Amino acid sequence: MTHRARHTEREDLLGSPAATGPEAVPGRGEFLEFLGLTAAAGAFVLFVVRPEVSEGLVHALASRASAFVH
Repeated sequence: MTHRARHTEREDLLGSPAATGPEAVPGRGEFLEFLGLTAAAGAFVLFVVRPEVSEGLVHALASRASAFVH
């Protein structure tokens, strides 16, 4: 007769969580992912609605890069 262990912890598709114990904050990864996606979507909308913003950003990065060369 085979005894199968039952898992009491929540395991999702990626497997068991890396950090367990009191230092693990449940739901923090989902919140950070939401913030990142919100920032990416906002930047995309800004670049589509106001294309001069992307030109200004490229100019600012190029001028800073050239300052490091000199």
